[in-house]
Parts: sequence; C-alpha cells; structure tokens
Amino acid sequence: MKILALDTSAKTASVALTDGRRLIAVNTLNAGLTHSETMLPMVVSLLRDAKTDIDDVDMFACTVGPGSFTGVRIGVSVIKGLAFGKNKICVGVSTLESLARNIEDDNAIIVPVMDARRSRLYCAVFKKENGVLTRLSDDDAKTVDELAAEITKYGRDIYFVGDGYDMISDAFASAKETPVSLRSSNAYSVATAALEKYEKADDAERKKMCDMLLFPEYLRPSQAERTLTSKGVIL
Repeated sequence: MKILALDTSAKTASVALTDGRRLIAVNTLNAGLTHSETMLPMVVSLLRDAKTDIDDVDMFACTVGPGSFTGVRIGVSVIKGLAFGKNKICVGVSTLESLARNIEDDNAIIVPVMDARRSRLYCAVFKKENGVLTRLSDDDAKTVDELAAEITKYGRDIYFVGDGYDMISDAFASAKETPVSLRSSNAYSVATAALEKYEKADDAERKKMCDMLLFPEYLRPSQAERTLTSKGVIL
C-alpha cells in the first residue's frame, strides 16, 4: 500500500511517500515560508523524484492537530484536494502521536510538545516498550509547570520532541537529549501512524476513511474565535 503523508501543523513542512512501512522518499523544509506556498510543490517534486503518479497512491494521510490553526487547515485541504474523486483512503492522525514516533529508543517515555502560545504547550505522554508505542495521556494544552509536574512520576528515560523542546527541556534538566534531527515534524512518522490506525480500524471506521471524513481537530479556540467571544458574539 503506497501512502502519501504530510505534516503542516508546525513551522516545519514535511511530505513522505511510503510503501507500507518502507520509506520511499521524504522531503522536509524549515525555511520560514508559508505552507500554502510550499506544500504542493513539495508533493509534486517528491512524486516526480520517486517516479510515482498520484493515481498510484492508495492512502492519503496528514496530521489534523493540534498545531497551527492555519497550518492544520492547509494540510487537511491539500490531502482532500489530492484525494478528491479517487475513492482513496484518507486518514488523519494526531500531530503529537506522529511526533512521538520520531523516537526509536525502547523502554522510554516520549513527550511530544508543541508551542501553543499564551505560555502553554500542546502535549501528550507516550511509552515506547518492546517496539510498541502506547499512549498514556490524551492530547492536551498545559503550562510548562503543569507538564513538568505530571511527568515527574515516570521513573525512566524521558525524551521531549517537537517545537516546544526548548521551553520544557530547560525546566526538566534530567530528560534525555533528543537529537535536533528528531525534534521536528517528519511525514514518515505520519505515514506509519496512519497505517497503524487503518489496520486497527473496523469496517465502519474504514468506510469513513474512504468517504474523506477528515477534519481539523483543535484543542482550544483560535485567536479569532476568542476575540469574537470576548465581544459577546455567539459562535
């Protein structure tokens, strides 16, 4: 099964093509450009270099949040546009889960963290043991102090990953150092998360994936929504 996966939820844009869990190609860009400018050209370039036609793709996958509101919407829109009319599988995965898959070390606690603004981090806790990634907490938004207090109870190696790395690593000096190359979004991790989600899905869930029922998932209201609410506008 060929999978085209992308992540536009943070500053780094990433797109990958896999055959099942085997990586064919990956392209990652962190140049300060907007994802609306870069993502489609990255997809076209990657498919061309891999000598793969868009019609050869069996599954389309992307992160659906948390993350940048605009970035997440761009990713979902691109995936829906590429898959439109093709009756192909579309899978959305948690940005935090995909980040957790960047870490290969076993017997570790992995804490993906993303800058949620307003002095908060999008975060979740995962355990990697015997090659299996297990979620220990739901995706959430916490302050650095709240997250540090929560993960203190885990008495094993802890890895942080994501663009909130510097915010939390200074407050949790005992954590393992994560290589810079593993801290950012990687669309290959999105592809493996999407494939595992599809493999575990029942028939009803798989039908929804074929019906392109793919939507952004936000953990908190956007700035525009907060502004309207403060003015008494009911959304």
